[in-house]
Amino acid sequence: MLYKRTRDILFVMKILGHRNIKNTLLYVNLAEALGESGDDEYISAAARGLDEARRLVEQGFEYICDVDGYKVFRKRK
Repeated sequence: MLYKRTRDILFVMKILGHRNIKNTLLYVNLAEALGESGDDEYISAAARGLDEARRLVEQGFEYICDVDGYKVFRKRK
């Protein structure tokens, strides 16, 4: 997905820590085959507590990660 945003295969290679560009190309090709083109747009939301997180999940959001005590969620537009 990072490659789709940047179009810089060498940057992606460095970020992923690959020594060989073939490894990076494998991931780029796999993402394209799985339909993860990076062109999708998302709505994001953050929840501080359990009730907020539950409400977001019920609305179709998926959990992504924790940031500074918040749970970050997203769903496709």
